[in-house]
Formats: sequence, structure tokens, C-alpha cells
Amino acid sequence: MEDSTSKEKILKKIRKALIHKSEIDFGIVDFDSEIYAKSEEPSDVLFAQNLTEINGKFAFCENENDFIETFSSLIKENNWDNIFCLEDKIKTLLEKGKINYSDKESDFQSVNVGVTGCEYLVARTGSVIVSSKQASGRRLPAYSNYHIVVAYRDQLVHNVGDALTGIKNKYGSNMPSLISTITGPSRTADIEKTLVQGAHGPKEIYVLLIDSIAKD
Repeated sequence: MEDSTSKEKILKKIRKALIHKSEIDFGIVDFDSEIYAKSEEPSDVLFAQNLTEINGKFAFCENENDFIETFSSLIKENNWDNIFCLEDKIKTLLEKGKINYSDKESDFQSVNVGVTGCEYLVARTGSVIVSSKQASGRRLPAYSNYHIVVAYRDQLVHNVGDALTGIKNKYGSNMPSLISTITGPSRTADIEKTLVQGAHGPKEIYVLLIDSIAKD
């Protein structure tokens, strides 16, 4: 009986509150200020820290020539083959470094290492932003066993909002049909609560950040 009385008291209060609504003044809400604490670390250092924390791999390249040397070393160390690339600017670098790759549709099914660019890198989360407007399209970032992202310093932004603003300014009314955020290799614990990395999509993601264009 006591429980019923307590329940009735609560219901009466709810009915009263619904009938006699109070005017609540929330004041001026600031939607523009940054809600996250600003890091004192440079954007490239912050991105590298956050990417490695989510099991991504990072390499800083002083210029495009350094990128060629770094990527060539990674290929040798990991015994990578079946490298696939569709983006002209990156293909030029691969050809300059005499790195074998394919851009033929007939070779796509056997791709092992997918090399793509990106729209932006998000320093605060260590994320890579890609879109369907890139030559790599929707498939390559998700299909290969190893995803190699080639980016330049001017593609570094602090947060996702900055990246979306940049994409909007870049494409205007002709926005990509897909904008995707890649935050480290995929992970799942659905099977017997055992964490598995690379359950779908690439097993590993590498970001090679180029500081400047090569000067020959």
C-alpha cells in the first residue's frame, strides 16, 4: 500500500508539472566556441599521437623524395606486393620512385596494398577523412588489406567540423555523395567478446604525412 501511495504521489507531481509549465530561460547558448581543450602540441604531433593510440601507423616525410624512400622501405620490410593506386598525383610519385603498382580494374580483386590520398587529417582524433570525389572512390580505402594514406601538411585540421567546412568550401553545391571518417583499423568484439582488429576492411592503416613538395 505504501508503494502504491508513493507511486501516486509521483504521478500527481508529474501531472502538476505538465499542467503548470514553468518558463525556463536558458540564456544565450554559445554554439561556436570550441568545447575541447586546446592542445599545446603542433597539429602533426597531435595527429601522430592520436593515430598511434588507435593502432594506426604514422610516418613523417620531410618532402616527396623522403616519402618515396619511406614507402619503399615499408614495402621491403613488410614484403608487400599487389600495390594498387588510382590517384594521378600519387601515381607520379610512385613512378618517380620506380615503385611497382597497378591501376587496372582487372587487378583490383587481388589488391593487397591500397594507396590513396585523403580530404583531410583530423588532429584531435587521429582520423582520416575521405570522400567519393577522390579518384580512389568508395572501394579502395575499404577493400585492401593495408591502407596507405598519402597526405600533405596543409590537409591537417584540428577537428571534424573544420574538415567538413573545408570540403563544403572545396566542392560547393557539388558535394560528394559519401564522406567517410576512418579512425584506425576496424575493430569488433562481437565474437566471444574477443577483440579482433581488421575484422572488416584493412588490417592496418598507415598515414605518410609529407611536409613539403619535392624540389629537384
